Amino acid sequence: MQCFNADYLYAAQKYPHSLGVNQMDELDAIFEKYKEHPLRERFETLEEINQFALCFYRDVAEIYDFLSRVKNSERNPSGYTLDDAPIIGLLVRIWKLLKETIRYHAEDNAEFLAIFLRTLIETAVTATYLLKSDAAVLEDYRKCSYKDRLRILRDSKNSSEFSKTKAGQRVLRSVEEKMRFEGLSENDFSQQKKNRWKLQGKDFFSIFTELYSEQMYRCTFGMMSESVHCSWNDSMDWDLQKNAADDTFSIYPLFHPADIRYITPLLVFCNEPYALWLKRIGADDRYYTVFLDWIEAQNRNLYREFDRLYGE
Repeated sequence: MQCFNADYLYAAQKYPHSLGVNQMDELDAIFEKYKEHPLRERFETLEEINQFALCFYRDVAEIYDFLSRVKNSERNPSGYTLDDAPIIGLLVRIWKLLKETIRYHAEDNAEFLAIFLRTLIETAVTATYLLKSDAAVLEDYRKCSYKDRLRILRDSKNSSEFSKTKAGQRVLRSVEEKMRFEGLSENDFSQQKKNRWKLQGKDFFSIFTELYSEQMYRCTFGMMSESVHCSWNDSMDWDLQKNAADDTFSIYPLFHPADIRYITPLLVFCNEPYALWLKRIGADDRYYTVFLDWIEAQNRNLYREFDRLYGE
């Protein structure tokens, strides 16, 4: 990554017409911030590294946003088919969640960050799993999403009270339109029912550990799940304070400050699906992949420097 400057300039010259003017401006604006020091390896203070990290992670989200808009017009002259649309939808969801996560950091509110972080990891891991799978797995992924929608169809036939309301009729029309678009009937879900509506019959732990280690699951998605499902440990961390005098608890009514270090491990999961996507659509030119390489290298340096400077 010492040659990031050269890579960027070479790619910009080689692929000058692969992007629109506005998109080129987006990348140029990001790169302009780092042109003097493309890869920061050392920081002097916690304030310095925290300010840099917040700016860097904002830019990462913008790069992911940009990469989701890269198209190979020869492969996809219009939009994406059902073979690709589920994946690109997840890639868009990744940068949206990352931007929202960073917003909470900027507001110094850590209270609900784990909710976004957990969802972000699930989205990124699922995208990577689909990108490494065949068309049959993508079809199964789409069908699994109809679990509760099929129940709504069934309830409407039984004249449920909800189906008689305007809200119920709107939901019913939406389900019917989607199934009609995909050419699906209520009889096309026998395999999904057999697998209890789990992708390939696997729970998320099984999918995760096919791609990453079990230890990574425990330290990231596993602990973050407490913020969603309600947990005693989560309450002790965020909503209560222990009274040392008699080992009782009082409420903690304030919001906790955010720690930018929570974002650092997320990029381990986020970078890979964008790289796989670019390869899938035949757009893995160096012009694009150099940014993913830079993100990985800078994020690794931040991890080391956080560990050195925080000393805890």
